[in-house]
Amino acid sequence: MSRPRAVILGCAGPDLSAEERAFFRDADPLGFILFARNIDTVERARRLVDDLRSCVARADAPVLIDQEGGRVARLRPPSWRKAPPARLLGELYARDPERGLEATKLNSRLLAADVASIGCDVDCLPVLDIAFPETHAVIGDRAYADRPEPVAALGRAAAEGLLAEGVMPVIKHIPGHGRATVDSHEALPTVTASRAELERTDFVPFQLLSDLPWAMTGHLLFEAIDPKDCITVSAGAVRDVIRTHIGFDGLLLSDDLSMQALGGSLGDRAARALAAGCDIALHCNGRMPEMVEIAGRTGALTEAAARRFHDGRSFLARHRDPAGGRGLADAARRVAELLPAWG
Repeated sequence: MSRPRAVILGCAGPDLSAEERAFFRDADPLGFILFARNIDTVERARRLVDDLRSCVARADAPVLIDQEGGRVARLRPPSWRKAPPARLLGELYARDPERGLEATKLNSRLLAADVASIGCDVDCLPVLDIAFPETHAVIGDRAYADRPEPVAALGRAAAEGLLAEGVMPVIKHIPGHGRATVDSHEALPTVTASRAELERTDFVPFQLLSDLPWAMTGHLLFEAIDPKDCITVSAGAVRDVIRTHIGFDGLLLSDDLSMQALGGSLGDRAARALAAGCDIALHCNGRMPEMVEIAGRTGALTEAAARRFHDGRSFLARHRDPAGGRGLADAARRVAELLPAWG
């Protein structure tokens, strides 16, 4: 059986057009990602997910969504729960670590239930970026804490909550986006910290969670690692930092290739990310001309990427709680008790 294309793509709206259906059938992407523009009612969103999978004739094609809580939430009230931002969970952990971990895990179980309600099976969470004084607001309260150890502990709890409900977590933005002083959606952040300092702080949460199956890069240039290229398109950085120092051997996704941190054409960006060692090129905005260009520059999953993808499926199956889906009302009540100021 042929391998799918090494790309995950978005679509334009809450329903697939005939043009999109035909394109996805021909392009055969590994999977898809949804944004707020794709979300209407629960029923309509679930139909969209089913339609996307039918285009590639694979019931297990992953469908991703960014459902972190706080301001990064594609599923919103009234159909879905309003979830707290990471910083609030981190503040609870600082006061009471045991309760902070409990709230984080339960909150992620609830996030997973919302994600699964429309058939998505991958949540781009947890954010393992550290909050520094200079951290740009694009990360801001999406970071759990200002030190690596609590970030790792809370990130682990968040991942466990997702896994228990059968949803794949994605650690991001590897090897760390916290030192960015500009928004990588708009420009390329440059980090001047020394390699030693990065290894003491930024890289630590990713090392501690390197056993998890999926990760997403951050579009940053680290002068101490590669003074010319951003991590996503730097073969040396992917090999030296992500695969070797951090020790991550799971499925590596690029961050969104349409972000302005990357130069060159969309096709060049995709080709460079894959050549650098990303397993999957991620393109999110659903614009057809851009998707056509990217598909023209990306081939099938490599043998290593296919192994990592299937290993991730096995990991998820091993860590899923057979009792998943039960006790969610109690979990919601408990989170409300632990975070009484939220809501």
